[in-house]
Amino acid sequence: MSFTTRPEILGTFGVAASTHWIATSVGMAILEKGGNAFDAGAAMGFVLQVVEPHLNGPMGDLPALIWPAGEERPTVICAQGVAPAGATIEHYKAEGLSMIPGSGLLATVVPGAFDGWMLMLRDHGSLPLRDVLEPAIHYARAGHPTLARVSNTIAGLAEFFRDEWPTSYTTWLPGGEAPAPESLFANPDLADTWERILREAESASGRVAQIDAARAAFSKGFVAEAVDKWIAEACVMDAAGARRKGVLTGEDMASWEASYEAPVSVDYNGAEVFKCGPWSQGPSFLQSLRTLEAAGLDGMDLSSAEFVHTVTEAMKLSFADREAYYGDPDFSDIPLETLLSRDYAATRAAQISGSASLDQRPGQIAGYEAWAKAAIERAGRETEAAGVGAGEPTMAHLVKKHPTEKRGDTVHIDVIDRWGNMVSATPSGGWLQSSPVVPGLGMPLNSRAQMFWLEEGVATSLMPGARPRTTLTPSMAVRPDGAKMAFGTPGGDQQDQWQLIFFLRLMHSGANLQEAIDAPLFHTAHFQASFYPRGVRPGHLMVEPSLGEAAIADLRARGHRLEVAEPWTVGRLTAAQRDPSGLMRAAATPRLMQAYAVGR
Repeated sequence: MSFTTRPEILGTFGVAASTHWIATSVGMAILEKGGNAFDAGAAMGFVLQVVEPHLNGPMGDLPALIWPAGEERPTVICAQGVAPAGATIEHYKAEGLSMIPGSGLLATVVPGAFDGWMLMLRDHGSLPLRDVLEPAIHYARAGHPTLARVSNTIAGLAEFFRDEWPTSYTTWLPGGEAPAPESLFANPDLADTWERILREAESASGRVAQIDAARAAFSKGFVAEAVDKWIAEACVMDAAGARRKGVLTGEDMASWEASYEAPVSVDYNGAEVFKCGPWSQGPSFLQSLRTLEAAGLDGMDLSSAEFVHTVTEAMKLSFADREAYYGDPDFSDIPLETLLSRDYAATRAAQISGSASLDQRPGQIAGYEAWAKAAIERAGRETEAAGVGAGEPTMAHLVKKHPTEKRGDTVHIDVIDRWGNMVSATPSGGWLQSSPVVPGLGMPLNSRAQMFWLEEGVATSLMPGARPRTTLTPSMAVRPDGAKMAFGTPGGDQQDQWQLIFFLRLMHSGANLQEAIDAPLFHTAHFQASFYPRGVRPGHLMVEPSLGEAAIADLRARGHRLEVAEPWTVGRLTAAQRDPSGLMRAAATPRLMQAYAVGR
């Protein structure tokens, strides 16, 4: 590989990459100010909540991998909120539901992102909280240039917001008009919320005490009180087409906090890859690596139909297992050791043939037959459900989608500082299009509960206190030469597909970070989607046209139900790396013309 749209960024002081150029610039400014990667990552996260409100928000979700300098392995920060105490299968079925809607108040779990960033800052950051929050407060108060996709999302929802979600109408259409692309858009209520949190935090003495006070203001103080009061009274339209009340309470928020846990990992061709546990889809990336190791990619042309076919078929098998066996390990006995074993991978690799599979094929694990059967039956019920669910929810089924709007997803952040600290984070949830704004706070709730199933006895059954099996999946790796990487992408169910392809190209081609990102991408929606209405598209495969006409024709001949994307529209990868010499590298996708990497 040699073609790149941009240079791979090189430096020795620090690098930052994200899915929006303003957030990336803010991260670098924090590093220049003397902050470390954890300060920079948090500042970037809060700015992304302002400039990409259709993709993430303060009441969303946050899984992150952090690697403090000098430690042998990274650590997971789990800021994926849990189902409220009132979120029972019985209650949701009594509401006339057979599936959790993709929007509205019953789709909400406990907000997690804010507490996750605060935990990272308290234990690993170095700057005062004000220094970290001020850039986001500035853009919320003074305004930021509105992305065309944000403008189009709001414009497409204007009528719905006016009629059904008036708090969202006031926030996102001030004066009754959607912000025009590139116009300055402000969210003064959000700025007020953060400034009040800062005032209450700064009444405490010392940096750590102030961050703990900020956490309390959010989860036990005025933010939680506002959420509790509003949900007790609100009854709003959701994606299932009815007005329903929520079950989240202030007590749910007060009784939960973000936490640390060990990552899961596998080795591959001399590298080790780290992911979040089976409450995320992260282990599917690791399963795919194991399967492809058994199938063999050495010597394969990475731009060939053979490569695309082999990787796609491996991913179909891994994601079938995701649907059958993944869930919160605090509530279900997840057979992760078996799923990541080489013996199991060998049996899965043997199932890959020269033709595209059209079947849902979770592996058969003794003692878990009922889970596999349930996954197959669910997929059968939702086959060809209009293909909806391939990305994050847009509520396109309720309102006319703006013709130029592209499906939303989430955001991603990678940072490495001069001391070697690293962050890979994939914040999401709290989208403007999937939950109404809480009055006075300037922020909507999340809709992650839609990933639970309303059936008893499976790994992803709705249960109070359980984490939904999220799609959010940041990555870290150590390469064979000792270089450490942080990487990831938005994209819902596509996240661990695009990341896998990127990583394989690094490992098998000698490509640098930017070359591997710029190479043609592909993904499949063959398996059960994670987002309402949980569609299935057997045999589906989307490829970028840069793969070439010959390879595309070959894939069609193998039986793939091919969808050729518009040029440069698949994937939003970013990555950062620190070599053993101390040289740092960073790269970001040119697709959608938003993501940037910087460094020096």
